[in-house]
Amino acid sequence: MKALLPALFAGGLFAGLAGCSSADSPALDPIPGSITYGGQPRTKLSKSPVGSAVYNQFYNGTGQRVEETYILQADRSLKLVRREIGPDFPD
Repeated sequence: MKALLPALFAGGLFAGLAGCSSADSPALDPIPGSITYGGQPRTKLSKSPVGSAVYNQFYNGTGQRVEETYILQADRSLKLVRREIGPDFPD
């Protein structure tokens, strides 16, 4: 039983970490205030290198500060990769 316990722990740890991959995470949907809300912007970022990060900050309908990060894709579209919602002035 003692020999089996480390193997079970390692297997559980591996399975848990496998679920943390960013490639498997679902895509974030744009919300009002997001750059891509209502579709991709009409203007393209033609001078920025592919893979560049674009940051956006705004306040949602409840007054919370929203910070988003986009990555510029090869087709010059923006992919929403991160969103943090929090109070305007943290304690």
